[in-house]
Amino acid sequence: MKPAFKGFLLGASLAVLGDLPHAHSAANIVPVKTEVPAGAYTLDKAHASITFKVNHIGFSNYTAHFSNFDATLKLHPKEPSASKITATVDVRSLVLNTPPTGFLEQVLGREFFEADKFPTMKFVSTRVVMTAPNTADITGNLTLHGVTKPVVLHAVFNGGWAGFEMDPHARAGFSASGFIKRSEFGMTNGLPPPGTSMGVGDRVDIAIETEFTGPAWHKPAAPKEKKR
Repeated sequence: MKPAFKGFLLGASLAVLGDLPHAHSAANIVPVKTEVPAGAYTLDKAHASITFKVNHIGFSNYTAHFSNFDATLKLHPKEPSASKITATVDVRSLVLNTPPTGFLEQVLGREFFEADKFPTMKFVSTRVVMTAPNTADITGNLTLHGVTKPVVLHAVFNGGWAGFEMDPHARAGFSASGFIKRSEFGMTNGLPPPGTSMGVGDRVDIAIETEFTGPAWHKPAAPKEKKR
């Protein structure tokens, strides 16, 4: 083999390795410092949202959200890769902005979600890989419309605390985003013909905002007075 060709193969191999997500860097990332403790966390539904948008005939991104969902989190701030999250969404809680008469029923019906048959959407994390001190890629299995596929969510740790008098539990906040192709979940109705945008797009962008509450906060003991 000629040296030039060997050099080409080596360069190409290194380029491919460099394109692998977080191939070598994740292990060297130090998590951001926080007083948030490790433990089991539950979703604060009053401070959470799940929104999605999908292209409509190339003119706009139609946006909607779900109003009924829940999640549990096992958080390890010092070792984020050990964290796990499970989330469920009541598909029938879909909220559309000023829908025409019958449109909500159409979207929840046989043409799209088939909510009577598949009333629950579920996400179960399988891997957490840090991408920066306060960000991570969360891979998990999403079950939607009777189909389970792996998806990746890009998560940001927004901060938190261990608790205090007015909020006597630990609290942590996260933002996450990702996308799916609805055709991969068997939802193909209205897809634009190839090369056009005349229909409802295949890509669905997802935006998630959450706050979780966790272990109880314990007021620090008052310092003992020194004996005179």
